[in-house]
Order: sequence, then structure tokens, then C-alpha cells
Amino acid sequence: MVRRLAVLIGVLVLVAGCASSQPQPSGSGETAVTSQSATSTPTPTPTPKPQLPGGGRQLLPAHRLCGYVGYPGALGQGRLGIGEIDERMTELHETCAAYATDRTIMPVMELIAVTVQPFPGPDGMWRERIDPAVIDEWLAVAREHGAILLLDIQPGQSRFLDELRVLERYLVQPDVGVALDPEWAMGPGQVPMQSFGSTSGEELDEVAGYLSDLVVANDLPDKAMVYHILHPTIISNEAALQPHPGVVLIKSVDGIGAPPDKISTYEQVSAGVPPGVQMGFKLFYEEDVEASGVLMSPEAVLALVPVPDYVLYE
Repeated sequence: MVRRLAVLIGVLVLVAGCASSQPQPSGSGETAVTSQSATSTPTPTPTPKPQLPGGGRQLLPAHRLCGYVGYPGALGQGRLGIGEIDERMTELHETCAAYATDRTIMPVMELIAVTVQPFPGPDGMWRERIDPAVIDEWLAVAREHGAILLLDIQPGQSRFLDELRVLERYLVQPDVGVALDPEWAMGPGQVPMQSFGSTSGEELDEVAGYLSDLVVANDLPDKAMVYHILHPTIISNEAALQPHPGVVLIKSVDGIGAPPDKISTYEQVSAGVPPGVQMGFKLFYEEDVEASGVLMSPEAVLALVPVPDYVLYE
């Protein structure tokens, strides 16, 4: 009995000792908890959205597009293919400065990336695709000079959309757009250089929708989609072309000749343009001068109604 009482007393002493050895709440402990709760997780820095050359994400109405078209070493394909490309870009900036009367100029390099051919080729498509290394080179030049690059498509017997899909790795870039040449879009049995090609509002709308999907999926700034027109009959049911988010639609008039003839063509082609489509105007250094002995001045171009949002020199 005495032994059991001694053991019980020992257990009680041990329990009391353990309880006294446990850490007790204190002012320092409360301060530590408060300090930990007050420390917030750093807010991550947002990733900058892709920008246009010179900054910003909207092409129009802040800018007027102005540029040259060409193909490396092909004198008959446009001004941009003559001589050293850097020299042409210096000239481009000087030429386009005259159009900065009311807007900032967005310099444009329009590279003929798909060229129609007078023979069917291995796949029967009557067109030739440019070496991607050339696109890489011109895109690098465009970035050095604060310009956007437009990839011009002369599809032959191919389809615009098929050619654009081949170029998609460039079209997901924030400073690359497209220019379509419907007069070189051949129908069944048509041969390039022997007849004019054509397109439809439905086909143009399909291309615009494809580009819009790329813009939205990649959070890109506005992307230009130019379609060059020589005569109103080249496009059927143009009203089917609808606005698409992030895509700037520009209908560019390619008429060659004396100023009165060019102005008349511009008026015909711009009549009834679909809502949301802007106008462009093309000048030819050789053909226009050969036809009339004069090249329209920037003042004359800016006097057109509507005033062009894109001015292109070939």
C-alpha cells in the first residue's frame, strides 16, 4: 500500500514537471504570428503585351501606313527589290515623311512571298514560295527600321488560306501582316498572264477570320490584311467580308496611268466598300511616269476621297 502511494506521488510530480516545461504564450509569440500574416506574396510583374513597331497596339487611326513593295533582285517586282535593302529603307522613310501631315507614319515593307508562275510547277499550283531565309532577313531589316512586314501572296491555282497556313510561324509575330493579290488567284483552267484572276468576299472573310483567330490566341496587336484591286469586277460579293477583331482590312487600288485615270479607278473601286474596310492607293515609279510623264505627288494622293490609310510605291 505504501509502495503504491509512493509510485502515485512520483507520477504526479512527473506530470507537473512536464506541464511546467511547455512553452507558454507570450508577447513575442504573438508578434511573430502577426509579422508572418502581414508579409504578403509579391505581386508578379505582368508580362508586357506584344507591341507594334514604335509602341502601341492599334494601327488605325493613329497611323498612316506607307511603304514599298518588292522581291530581292527583281527589278520589275517593285522598288524594294532594287539595290541594297538598307538603302531602300532609308529612301522609304524619306518618301513617306511627306504623308505624316496628320498621323504618325507606320513604315511598311511588302515582300512578295508567293509569286505566280507562267508554268504549273511540280504540284500544279502555278506559284512559287520564297525561301524562308529571305523572309527572316527582311523581317530583321523591318525591325531595324521600325517597320511592319507584309507578306504578299500571288496564289496562282492555290488558295490564299493554304498559303497563309504555310506562313503561320511568321503571322503569329506582332509586326507581320499579309497582302493579297486576287488578280493572280486563278480559277479552274485559267492561266496566269493570259487572264485576270479573282476572289470573293467569302474567301476574303475566311482569311480575315483566320488572322483574327491568330491575333486573339496570341494576344497580338492589330494585324494588317491588305487586298490589292485593279478593277471592281475582281471581287464578287465583297459585302460578305465582315470586320474581325484585331484585323485591319485595307482595300488598295492598283490602277496604272495618268493621274486622272488613277483617280477615276480609285473612285470606282472605293465605291460601295464594305463597312470596316479602309482604302489604300498604289503608285508606280515606272509605269505611271511612262503613261503620263508624272508621278502623283503626296499632296495629290492625300486629296483623294476617301483619304488613303495606306500608300504603297512599286
